[in-house]
Amino acid sequence: MAGHPIPHFSNDAGHATITVGVKEFMCCGANPPHDHPHVFLDMGDEAEIVCSYCSTLYRYDASLKISETKPEGCFFDEAA
Repeated sequence: MAGHPIPHFSNDAGHATITVGVKEFMCCGANPPHDHPHVFLDMGDEAEIVCSYCSTLYRYDASLKISETKPEGCFFDEAA
């Protein structure tokens, strides 16, 4: 994983829902400099969670790899 021990996801396009392949991650809103505080989210036993800062709904899909998202392009790679 590039740059972070915990995966980070961003939502520059303003998607209402982003599907991810992990249940513990950080939401950073949009890419810097328009990001919000990077918030740790943990779905626990649930299959979805809402970010309290940007209201993005994250859904879990076990078939996705750590860096894959639906829609594509929401994995935040600080090195990129």
